[in-house]
Amino acid sequence: MAQLQLPSNVRLSSHPLLQSKLSALRDSKTTSELTRLLTSQISTLLAVEATKDNLSARRDGMAESHLGEPYNTLSIAPARLAVMPVLRAGLGMTDAFMNLLPVETTVHHIGLFRERVSLQPVEYYNKLPQSDGMTKMMDIVFVLDPVIATGGTAGATIQILKEWGVGKIVFCSILASADGIQRAANEWPEGTEFFLGGVDADLNFKGYIIPGVGDLGDRLNNT
Repeated sequence: MAQLQLPSNVRLSSHPLLQSKLSALRDSKTTSELTRLLTSQISTLLAVEATKDNLSARRDGMAESHLGEPYNTLSIAPARLAVMPVLRAGLGMTDAFMNLLPVETTVHHIGLFRERVSLQPVEYYNKLPQSDGMTKMMDIVFVLDPVIATGGTAGATIQILKEWGVGKIVFCSILASADGIQRAANEWPEGTEFFLGGVDADLNFKGYIIPGVGDLGDRLNNT
């Protein structure tokens, strides 16, 4: 691919372990079991990168160590965090994030599918708590969707969360198309930051990224 110009709110990982695992995930011979493992491992690496500068550790008290010595305890700020997997493929990334984030982190789900002909997103599941549209419901929401293809689903998800009321959206994807990430990143640039494992140049006529990773929802669920 020629030199890729990404929007200023997009971070593309150069971690060698992530890139190696993404290469393995692309392989047509990869089993469903290995697909789940690779997706989880890549998600863990993305989670580390996505949280590094978006969270901070603050002193919140004192405790006693196993040797009876006092030490300063730390907690994570901001406190109101949520993870939102986009159904159904986003579920494959959820445990990796929840294993790292504070135990108080909540999980919300959003269900969107891409209509096969128009390739436009259709919402079919949304159980977000009621909001008055004025109150900030969460400080940060980590949106998990393994693939950003056309960018339509990502854009729709961002708009839903923006209207619901969030301080910031951190959108994490294993792979995006060049056009898709441009579209999604422009949806709410001042309120959204993207963390990606890779970017491919093209989409085929069905709206799949090429060379891509195929339909990860199907691959993760062996369907």
